[in-house]
Amino acid sequence: MIQLNFLLHLHLSGDDPEILTGNLMGDFVKGRVGDEYPTRLRSGIVLHRRIDSFAQNHPLFRASRERIEPHYGLWRGVLVDLFYDHFLATGWEEWSPEPFDLYLERAREMVETNRRWLPERMQGLLPVIFGDLIPSYREVEGIGRALERMSRRVRRPSPLAGGERELLRCYAGLGEDFRDFMPEARAFVAGFLRTNGFDNKAVSSHKGT
Repeated sequence: MIQLNFLLHLHLSGDDPEILTGNLMGDFVKGRVGDEYPTRLRSGIVLHRRIDSFAQNHPLFRASRERIEPHYGLWRGVLVDLFYDHFLATGWEEWSPEPFDLYLERAREMVETNRRWLPERMQGLLPVIFGDLIPSYREVEGIGRALERMSRRVRRPSPLAGGERELLRCYAGLGEDFRDFMPEARAFVAGFLRTNGFDNKAVSSHKGT
């Protein structure tokens, strides 16, 4: 299943085009990350998986998950992923000095420079990701449309459609969780990139550090 929390992965990638592209590709690449990818792009794919694991096991993310009604079951993590993208989009000025629209334009340009490495099904989605989905995350209605889209694509029945009601019901608490989670997520990514010999000045220079 392709999840739709693209913005957080992009933001945490910093300014390296290959790392950012690989991070965005993460859900589209399954199994072993092969040597056919350039080193930095391969590290971006691995980073995507590490971010997912870090988030799913983090106490603040788990607290957000517990705020969601139990009948959503394992889908609660999917909802929180997307809700965190909403809070990042709506509070963008707190986390980046670059205007939101300009950032999306620049991020798309970085991905386009590495288009030849993108899985075929992802190439056709770039206009949707950057032109429709991510900009819509600033509105609760946009989150609702994304969840409806996802519910149509999963093969088994899911309660995702209408899940934006949980965002509204738990808005204040989820927002607090997100704001406390972000500095720790950025520190985690900075550590990963340092360990792998990459500069991460873009992430460390953002607001909120």
